[in-house]
Amino acid sequence: TAYSLLLPLAEQGHASAQFNLGFMYAYGGGVPQDYKEGVKWFRLSAEQGNASAQFNLGFMYASGKGVPKDYKEALRFLRLSAKQGYAKAQNYLSFMYYKGLGIPKDYVLAHMWLNLAISNGIEGKVKNRDGLEKKMSPQQIEKAQEMARNWKPTKK
Repeated sequence: TAYSLLLPLAEQGHASAQFNLGFMYAYGGGVPQDYKEGVKWFRLSAEQGNASAQFNLGFMYASGKGVPKDYKEALRFLRLSAKQGYAKAQNYLSFMYYKGLGIPKDYVLAHMWLNLAISNGIEGKVKNRDGLEKKMSPQQIEKAQEMARNWKPTKK
């Protein structure tokens, strides 16, 4: 099974294997669902710079699955992932800025991150951006677009 192949690699420190084990546990794929075990493996992978693991760990903190709900920790991991260009993290970070979850509401940053998520392949979010723009001034939209144009991903 996938688990028996992944476990030795994960225990040896392979970030991809750790991420895959975390995913299996978090979502009950081939093993009994166990959020805490998922968090454990996501964290090991995230600490090595794996953007997918960072996103999933951030999501676990934002939703309180396997860990106490903690928006500050969620933001920390989501930012690490988003800064690497991971579209799902950019989209979720946009949502957190839009709603003010763990941070003050900021439509400019919400727009910037959503623009980046769309440009990095997240689908079905143009309508969200259009709705967000209705709450923004033309100057805010221009600033958000400029920030998105000038943004550069960081390496892990």
